Amino acid sequence: MSSLERYDDWLTKDDDAAIVIREVLVPVEGPDGVFFPATYAASEDKTFPGGYNIDPPTGPKNVCLVDSVGSQANRIEPIFGKPAYAELVPQIVIEAGEKRVNLLEAGHRAGDAIVRCTPLQRQVRDAFTEVLKGNALPMAKIAPTSLVFGVWDSRDTQAKLPRLIAATIRAFDVQRLTRSAVYLPAVNYVDQGLVPEELDAGKGKDNPLAQRGYKHNPASAAHGGVVAHGGVRRDVTVSLAALRMLSAGDDMAQTLALRRYILGLALAALTAPVQTYLRQGCNLVPDVSQPRAVTLVCANGKREALVLDEAETLAFARLAAKAFKVGDSVSARFDPDLAKKDLTDDAKQAPKKSAKAGARKSDAR
Repeated sequence: MSSLERYDDWLTKDDDAAIVIREVLVPVEGPDGVFFPATYAASEDKTFPGGYNIDPPTGPKNVCLVDSVGSQANRIEPIFGKPAYAELVPQIVIEAGEKRVNLLEAGHRAGDAIVRCTPLQRQVRDAFTEVLKGNALPMAKIAPTSLVFGVWDSRDTQAKLPRLIAATIRAFDVQRLTRSAVYLPAVNYVDQGLVPEELDAGKGKDNPLAQRGYKHNPASAAHGGVVAHGGVRRDVTVSLAALRMLSAGDDMAQTLALRRYILGLALAALTAPVQTYLRQGCNLVPDVSQPRAVTLVCANGKREALVLDEAETLAFARLAAKAFKVGDSVSARFDPDLAKKDLTDDAKQAPKKSAKAGARKSDAR
């Protein structure tokens, strides 16, 4: 069996369901260190008041979302712009104003507005249309990471591809903390006659002087991070079952080449060095006392320990990419006229969308 064929059973047989990684993490300060999970806005119906996503909101036995599946994907995907990985995918760079944005950095990937409003619009739309027909080959040629990390063309064709890689960081049995602070100005600006006294009106953040840093301003009971008494864990899943759903139409040889290529990207992403710094106050590293567990989960429920080596998976990814023939790298410019047309067309469609939504609601009654 050649190196290129080593994973073919995963790609052609239904025996294996997924690769799962479980990795215990600790704050750089230690297992009892305070760290800051992501915060989220309140839900529209106010059932979620905003802040840390902790379920249940009260009580010792809970689960706290530290980094979501979408956030993890957005942290992993840009590795394909780094020198060691850049040759594996086409580099699609878009000039927008004074910025140059790689498609790898766009939150909605191939479905993002930044690519929809460029001369690449037709090529990307055609690729989404082919996806709807069961042919993922054109998408793999222009935006292969959209096949790895998932994409939804929600503004146009409605084509949707699931995430093959799903990574999440959660903390368990967390204790929520608060913190307080007070800002003290360098001088008393009002007493010194340096600012008009009549502006010193209102309390706290409603005081104009406090807003601009001319008056002391206390902040009490703000988010102060959490302590995870039950530990922190990063869970990563590569869905082999979903990967086997990708095809190049009826061409079986191209389908196998496509699956090898996408698997190579997934394995390279899976074994690449992980970003430890998530945000201010949240720097999490592997717990060396508990090595990460890599498991091949079979379709019948059996589990087998798996060894994935970074150098070997990267070598396979390069071999599969060469056999597949990676799509061309392209530079394009964001076109304000296309953006204007996109917004105008969407506005024209809004009443029709509303009418259809109303009909669906009526039917639901």
